[in-house]
Amino acid sequence: MTNLMWAAADGAVVAKRNLIKIKRVPEILVWVLMSPIMFVLLFVYVFGSSIQIPGVPYREWLIAGIFAQTVVFGATFTGAGIAEDMQKGIIDRFRSLPMSRSAVIVGRTASDVVYNVLSLTIMGLTGLLVGWRIRGSALDAVAGFLLLLAFSYAFSWVMAYIGLLVPSAEVINNASFMVIMPLTFISNAFVRLENLPGPLQTFAEWNPVSAVTQSARELFGNAPPGEALAQLQGSGGDVLSQAWPLQNPVLYTVIWIVVILAVFVPLSVRQYRRAASKN
Repeated sequence: MTNLMWAAADGAVVAKRNLIKIKRVPEILVWVLMSPIMFVLLFVYVFGSSIQIPGVPYREWLIAGIFAQTVVFGATFTGAGIAEDMQKGIIDRFRSLPMSRSAVIVGRTASDVVYNVLSLTIMGLTGLLVGWRIRGSALDAVAGFLLLLAFSYAFSWVMAYIGLLVPSAEVINNASFMVIMPLTFISNAFVRLENLPGPLQTFAEWNPVSAVTQSARELFGNAPPGEALAQLQGSGGDVLSQAWPLQNPVLYTVIWIVVILAVFVPLSVRQYRRAASKN
């Protein structure tokens, strides 16, 4: 317990250091805030009139997908930040201090939660302006946002591990792109799954991004109502009625969060110790 408290306290200091960086490089905050607005406006006004979702306006159905995409992309801050610190030799300075070995990664992932809170806030306000509404209860809505943040936090550990493997901060952008793009676009974030070809549809059904997106839709009250789903079943099959992950999206998302943390937290800490010992 003492070691955990030590790591948490040191991690909080590192997280504060990462957040203070915003004052020195305000462009980071500008990008964090402008990117969600761009995504909301782009997808709502470019695709909003061309895609139909029975029983629910596409704008309301879409916002949860943009939320999921943005928090997953937001996790790349972890990998880029760690890779930059490794490249600039800042990790060597941390090694000379009496601090927990895992504090650097703990603090980095924690600071990214703050970035994602800002992104979700701005996206939510922008969504309200373009017609998105929360149809569920306030408690369900809070649960939806917390689930998005929890999934993003878990995914940031994946990016932390990748950031420790690549040689520079520039490489992490391409490396993370190769991981994130298939996850976000081969999913139900922007289109109905029954419109995808067979193998891609199967991948999308079991894709964790599809599950967290569907979880947010249900918790926000933006999923198609029962009558609309019945209409889809009668017209050839709504994948939501067949795929277990999308029938139980909250449970499936929680399982993924636990698995990702169980696998990538120890992997990242171990890789950090190896990388730091080489410098």
